[in-house]
Amino acid sequence: MKNLLVAQSGGPTAAINATLAGVVECALSSGQTDKIYGAVNGIEGVLSQRFIDLRQKLDSTEKLSLLCQTPAAALGSCRLKIQKREQLKAIAEILKKWEISCFVYIGGNDSMDTVDQLSAYLAEQGIEEIAVVGAPKTVDNDLMGTDHCPGFGSAAKYIAATFSELERDCRVYTAKSVTIVEIMGRNAGWLTASSALARVNGSGGPDLIYLCERPFDTERFLSDLREKLERQNSVLAAVSEGIRDAEGRYISEQVQSGALDNFGHAYIAGAGKVLEQLVRERIGCKVRSIELSLMQRSAAHIASATDIAESRMIGIKACQCALEGQSGQMAAVIRESSDPYRVSFRSVPVREAANAEKKVPDEWITPDGCDVTDEMLEYLKPLIQGEPKVEYRNGIPAHISLYP
Repeated sequence: MKNLLVAQSGGPTAAINATLAGVVECALSSGQTDKIYGAVNGIEGVLSQRFIDLRQKLDSTEKLSLLCQTPAAALGSCRLKIQKREQLKAIAEILKKWEISCFVYIGGNDSMDTVDQLSAYLAEQGIEEIAVVGAPKTVDNDLMGTDHCPGFGSAAKYIAATFSELERDCRVYTAKSVTIVEIMGRNAGWLTASSALARVNGSGGPDLIYLCERPFDTERFLSDLREKLERQNSVLAAVSEGIRDAEGRYISEQVQSGALDNFGHAYIAGAGKVLEQLVRERIGCKVRSIELSLMQRSAAHIASATDIAESRMIGIKACQCALEGQSGQMAAVIRESSDPYRVSFRSVPVREAANAEKKVPDEWITPDGCDVTDEMLEYLKPLIQGEPKVEYRNGIPAHISLYP
């Protein structure tokens, strides 16, 4: 019998706990596991040996279902970057101490780097009895090796629904106005592109969409707005938080401190505010900026049923890989067909995803750089389909807590 450890890392999503549920479900039903541990706060929890008993915490199908509708990381998260060989040695010793045979790490780009480093270290040391496997998640949808990332579909659905509603609100007055919505995406504009899904039922959706894959020209932006305002009273624009000018400088740097997170990434929120002030000064109409911020990754009440189901399957696949001893692998979604939509779940070398970014193909952005193509919509539409059954208590969705 094997002991399994699972942890979550990086930015939470509305579907990351469905992946955790899949890991636990697979471990429970496999007949191959004894202890099923969860590390609180990711790799930090591994290093501090803060483990909880998931076999006891998630001992019913009802609790697993409740976990699937709970947003954020039920085991807690962290943003610790493994930078020293001593850290890898310490983790290996802890895994051996707790007799862990399977370690599944749920996370994004940097978390997959941890999986890559740890699995390589174990192989180098001749430790073959421990398998380390990655389970992808990120609302940014920027992981290589998988068609799309668990968590992205639900965030995209929230953004599409929000723009569908915002568009109607913006159109009610005759006064000239501009509304700028800033959407997550440091280097990849997938989430910003999903705002175009607001049009699928015939609504106008955003009038302008600017992804971080293309250089952002403020003068062109102002020209685009003026052109739209000549024909209509209000303009709704979607912008990636990571838009940069032709020299590669973030537009938001005008209001940033220059601080970096633990992975060396700049804190870059603020593009919407910069553009709001620019429009106020140069065009002079009523203008507001909206930052969707944490809401786009935590809105489990409007999750995509497709995303939740696939996220759970990713957890199952990752657990299967770990039980089979496939160390250094990452579970992945392979799209077989878009119409009808059909996917399969396979494992790929985690090195394909570690520290790499999948950006929006340039051909999916319109030549003028302020919208996306039909090919983008065909890619996105299947990912937001369906609404999971949500248990409500006292008028709001019910959630589960796994640790104090």
